[in-house]
Amino acid sequence: MSKRVALVLGSGGARGYAHIGVIEELEARGYKIDCIAGCSMGAVIGGVYAAGKLPAFREWVEALDYLDVMRLLDVSFSMGAIRGEKIFGHIREIVGNVNIENLPFPFTAVATDLANQQEVWFQEGCLNQAMRASAAIPSLFTPVTLGKRVLVDGGLLNPLPIVPVVSSHCDVIVAVNLSSSGNKHYALPFVDRPKIGHGYFEHLVDSLSSHLTFWRRDAEDAPTLLTPALTDIMLANGGAPKSADGSQIIDEAGPASMLELINQSFEVMQNSLTQYKIAGYPPDVLVSIPRRACRFFEFYRATELIQLGRIIAREALEHYEARS
Repeated sequence: MSKRVALVLGSGGARGYAHIGVIEELEARGYKIDCIAGCSMGAVIGGVYAAGKLPAFREWVEALDYLDVMRLLDVSFSMGAIRGEKIFGHIREIVGNVNIENLPFPFTAVATDLANQQEVWFQEGCLNQAMRASAAIPSLFTPVTLGKRVLVDGGLLNPLPIVPVVSSHCDVIVAVNLSSSGNKHYALPFVDRPKIGHGYFEHLVDSLSSHLTFWRRDAEDAPTLLTPALTDIMLANGGAPKSADGSQIIDEAGPASMLELINQSFEVMQNSLTQYKIAGYPPDVLVSIPRRACRFFEFYRATELIQLGRIIAREALEHYEARS
């Protein structure tokens, strides 16, 4: 009889694609996912899977290249660099109009209510709205407003939401941490991609950068324009160094822009919170995806990250099974 799994999918930007590999490895080994709680990208992947649309979602994200990701960025001039309508509109097309209570098993998407400074658990209502609120990364995506609530990424308070699944009475709790700092021996698998036309790419980068700018004032109170490195989302490949086996090595240089500074700070906070969550409610299986696997914004690296998620999940599950 297959073991019933309560699956916890953490936040971590593009590294969330690794959740797909973890899910595929669980299913390949005969586990039955009976409950999911997710935050940010974890809520998106978990919600898509619960709706039975993960194969279509995977096909879409694996086909995205640098320019495709650029085209999905609908620039905002309000409380986030991107409105997110193109991205989440496509996800809505894949998933359809589904209510959480009609999913085949319990699902929780965790968001943060800024106005009331508390977690919000979506366990009923519109699945698409829940995923969008949970993944409203501060500084990147505009918040979701519901009545007097201003909802942003759940990772602000709970980047690894284990508590919602504790009462599920499943056989095993599997948690996927996307911000691990201890697995430095893992490298992102190499995927050979065709080169793109640099002239066209640079034109798009310049166009985006002209909108995504942050202003500060120097010591003399003169306005200075800072161009954010949101373009790191898909800086033409070839810029990142490679190890001897061809796998990518992430440069640990400091932030190159205000946006990158905000998101690196966000990740530092999430990593600290995650350690508290794990210590308070230790999962039976912890799948630790290294933070250095890719940058937060590299949403064109789905294929590599799915492979990496499956590799690390396989090792974690083999270790668990050997103990059981």
